[in-house]
Amino acid sequence: MLEGKKSLFSGMQATGTLHLGNYLGALKNWVTLEDEYQCFYSVVDMHSMTIRQDPAELRKKA
Repeated sequence: MLEGKKSLFSGMQATGTLHLGNYLGALKNWVTLEDEYQCFYSVVDMHSMTIRQDPAELRKKA
């Protein structure tokens, strides 16, 4: 039931593989928030372009 719920948008930086920090810092909280909010999540690709990286390594992580 989404009526009356506030919306929430959050994204995760796409510069590496999923690790424990992602789980503790974002994913665990996202699951908790779904009961209270209408949630929209994303992988924020723009961040991967604003940080200098080796293109070959970035393609491996995609």
